[in-house]
Amino acid sequence: MITVLVADDQALIRQAFTALLGLEADLEVIGQAADSDEVLRAVQRQPPDVILMDVQMPGPDGRGEDGIAATAKITASFPKTKVIILTTFGRPGYLRRAMEAGAVGFMIKDAPAEQLVDGIRRVMRGLRVVDPTLAVDSLRLGASPLTEREAEVLAAAAEGGSTTAIARSVHLSEGTVRNHLSAAMGKLGAGNRAEAVRIATESGWLD
Repeated sequence: MITVLVADDQALIRQAFTALLGLEADLEVIGQAADSDEVLRAVQRQPPDVILMDVQMPGPDGRGEDGIAATAKITASFPKTKVIILTTFGRPGYLRRAMEAGAVGFMIKDAPAEQLVDGIRRVMRGLRVVDPTLAVDSLRLGASPLTEREAEVLAAAAEGGSTTAIARSVHLSEGTVRNHLSAAMGKLGAGNRAEAVRIATESGWLD
């Protein structure tokens, strides 16, 4: 019997996946989690064989870690547990981050049910499962053009604060923050910081 934990911040999706997997004789859902904190607690109580992990799953306060950050913690502490990242958005940039975090699968939520079930069985055989379209798009997209500092400043800008607030949060001068934002916008071909945040986020280049 393959034990599975379903992690998603939407109750309907969790319940749908649980019902779907319950139809398979060799699969057993042993738990559900609505946020990254719940995932970690559930794994500590009873490590499953496989986790279906939503890529965008904030903590109970609406912030906290996403599914990829939680995956990194789980694979480091529970190496026998396999993590399959699930995404609605099909953003190829997340694929690289997911694999670096230790995930062994990366699939689209609206893939046919039989593909999801087959993916669970395949990762238990030691294989990787990656949506082929996302794999091709990820190779085409390449690595992030942003420096570590540019990504840090852009991530802070995603919170919507002023330049002063961003400078305070990343411990840099306002002039340096403006320079990093300008450089990031230039590299991403963005007309403003909001567009730069959107492009970097959709490409999976912001943690």
